[in-house]
Amino acid sequence: MNTEGVELDVDAILAGSDDVPEGHRSGIVAIAGRPNVGKSTLVNQLVGTKVAIVTRVPGTTRNAIRGIVTRPDSQLVLLDTPGLAKPRTLLARRLNDLVRGSWAGVDIICFVVDVAAGVGPGDTFMARELVSTQTPIVVAANKVDRIQRKDDMLPALEQLADLVPGAEILPVSARTGDGVGELADVLVEHAPEGPPLFPGDIATDQPMEQLLAEILREKLIVQMREEVPHSIAVEIESIDATERDDLLDVHAVIHVERQSQKGIVIGKGGATLKKAGTRARPEMEALLGLHVHLETRVKVAPRWQQDPRRLKRFGY
Repeated sequence: MNTEGVELDVDAILAGSDDVPEGHRSGIVAIAGRPNVGKSTLVNQLVGTKVAIVTRVPGTTRNAIRGIVTRPDSQLVLLDTPGLAKPRTLLARRLNDLVRGSWAGVDIICFVVDVAAGVGPGDTFMARELVSTQTPIVVAANKVDRIQRKDDMLPALEQLADLVPGAEILPVSARTGDGVGELADVLVEHAPEGPPLFPGDIATDQPMEQLLAEILREKLIVQMREEVPHSIAVEIESIDATERDDLLDVHAVIHVERQSQKGIVIGKGGATLKKAGTRARPEMEALLGLHVHLETRVKVAPRWQQDPRRLKRFGY
């Protein structure tokens, strides 16, 4: 089991190590690929529940999110990594370091490519980077549901075979689930024998505050589309009990870099922020199992993407 560079909860590993059947396999899988190819959607489909936010805006994923797929004979720990980005900010440089570090510290890499869009320069660059790690690679040829004739994707599959020699290439649709079960089977085949790394009843090891913050950030990104998504950081200040047993107070702070962005996030008469909060609340309630009263504030944190102190505070 290759765990170099990947932090794991030792107590969780020990908790999941009892009564392990002979031949049980456990592996850490990095989900890699250029931005916007469907990595987070694939992670959610493999896990069977939402553990990573999904938007059409490239660069949405900022953390190496762990999703956990547990079967009777195996367990896969999935790292949903950000796509490599041009290192224009300290945040981008840190995310690139996070991505490359995760590739070197896993058992398998699942290279996700949007074959409906074709294999482009970004995919070629990523393939070269991945092959250089010497980590076993399985290719997920994603978004086949957008291809009308299967013969139309043959050129892309041939290109991928040349880019990642010897790798198994599986056509999948992360959106519909087609081929995802077969992909999981192949990933398990490449995993080493060993006990589960986590108890079998959890889907992710992300802290609750991070999960809630990501839900709200997703809704804000979708609401504002291309206006300020990469300048937003969401921080959950507190989750507090109330006088009602079925209600929690969740206090969130949305950080932006400029005063003008604050106005965009809030919207006219608070409409944008209110709508994002309304959309986030049901998912938060489903996660917490209680009703949620969501309080939001927007604060200006100038150039936070270049500020090491703030990046650390925001979890990057």
